[in-house]
Amino acid sequence: MTFLNTKEFAQELDKQDELSSYRNEFSFPQVNGKNVIYFTGNSLGLHSKRAKKYVDEVMTDWENLAVEGHFYSEKPWWDYHERFANPLSKIVGALPSEVTVMNTLTVNLHLMMVTFYKPTAKRFKILCEAKAFPSDQYMIQSQVKFHGLNYEDAIVEIQRREGEHNIRLEDILSKIEEVGDELALVLIGGVNYYTGQVFNMKTITEAGHKAGAYVGWDLAHAAGNIKLNLHDWDVDFAAWCSYKYMNSGPGNASGCFIHEKHHNDTSLSRFAGWWGHNKERRFKMEPTFDPVRGAEGWQISNLPILSLAPYLASVEMFDEIGMEALINKRNVITSYLEFILKEISKEVNGSFEIITPSSQEERGCQLSVLLHGEGRSLFDYLMKNGVITDWREPNVIRLAPVPLYCSFEDMYNFGQILKKGIVK
Repeated sequence: MTFLNTKEFAQELDKQDELSSYRNEFSFPQVNGKNVIYFTGNSLGLHSKRAKKYVDEVMTDWENLAVEGHFYSEKPWWDYHERFANPLSKIVGALPSEVTVMNTLTVNLHLMMVTFYKPTAKRFKILCEAKAFPSDQYMIQSQVKFHGLNYEDAIVEIQRREGEHNIRLEDILSKIEEVGDELALVLIGGVNYYTGQVFNMKTITEAGHKAGAYVGWDLAHAAGNIKLNLHDWDVDFAAWCSYKYMNSGPGNASGCFIHEKHHNDTSLSRFAGWWGHNKERRFKMEPTFDPVRGAEGWQISNLPILSLAPYLASVEMFDEIGMEALINKRNVITSYLEFILKEISKEVNGSFEIITPSSQEERGCQLSVLLHGEGRSLFDYLMKNGVITDWREPNVIRLAPVPLYCSFEDMYNFGQILKKGIVK
């Protein structure tokens, strides 16, 4: 498609957009009396009007039914989480039995490492990306320390080459081969939070398994954003938050994937709890843990229904739309934003360096832009003029044109505001 940097062209793209009506499903903050241009759905998705409705339903049931809401509300709390299985499985490319919702992201990654990180004297190393999100770094370091290991010895970080912004697949594969039979676990973010780089999860998973290691993925920036086929890729486990691209609300519940090949493996360790026990016998209060066969067997506590309600509203919306339609729009609107940035750079004789890969196979709904010669004042200008974006030191802004609620006209208007901010 040949793009034009005009409002009329952007408006025409919006008229052709089959998902444009979903913009009305969300509430936008206001700046100067206008809806903001919202680019931080990769941090916190916008408030969904359906979410409020679903939360209100739970509150009403609690008010009218109290404890009986577990069994007699319209969506009984007893099996509320089971409603996620089908829509979530489509979002991440899994079998319904392989996914569940529980806890929060880093808690789930810790629980997955209880099962899938079992270091021995010879096989004890963890391969991860350098400059992963700090929570992942802290989590991995603490797990290594918990096992009595020195993290300088146990943690192997894949580095970017000098002068490059992204990690090369060939470097990951060669490092897996180099570590070889010392490698216990590969645990990487499926999409790098800083650059927006999408890793080749299929190929990396195959390489990790060939070396004899388990392979897991932090999908915080991937779930609801990119095409995933966790089951077919033979991924051992994965976890993701729900408040970014899936718009479930701040700090909300996490999703979790465990491949079916592990469901009946009684040799695997896990931290057990009442809610993971055999559903048919749960209320018999038996002394010995008998896990549910499936990802639900890794659950520990009964689920926080008020937290799950907005998440359920979201996954049902995703199911209604389908990932294919979302990804189709994502590709076009992200490419249009890329075009706008390059056009504005020409007009102001500026130097914007997009450090996110240009290939659609290696990026999702994020462009990270290195603003040479510009500082924090430009970010402040954008915020004051209704562009909500994300600043990362020393001079990077992250822009996520989420297809559910961002418009093509937003992209054009952003370009005009950006231009004024640079020449002001």
